[in-house]
Amino acid sequence: ELWVSLEEHQDALELIMSKYRKQMLQLLEGRKREEAEPVLKVHQANSGEIESQIDRICEMGEVMRKAVQVDDEQFFKVQEKLAQLELENKELRELLLISKESFEVGREDLPD
Repeated sequence: ELWVSLEEHQDALELIMSKYRKQMLQLLEGRKREEAEPVLKVHQANSGEIESQIDRICEMGEVMRKAVQVDDEQFFKVQEKLAQLELENKELRELLLISKESFEVGREDLPD
């Protein structure tokens, strides 16, 4: 009778423990969901902020690309203008030289 009573107590204890484990599992799952929600909200806020920063970086990169393009265009315009001025200067110097030579030749032809 003691053996049967002991087995009944063990069965009852196993049933109680299984119900206890089940309730604890449900409680832990509920807590995990509750604990996960704030973390998820923080993560979503952070990812939104990071996305915003990435957008700003992309915008700044586009502005920088445009600035480089404008600078390059200005540089090429300045280079072109400089080459044009150097060519004009060279031609004017040649004209001045021709003018000086012609003036000197004209002075030599004049009687003293």
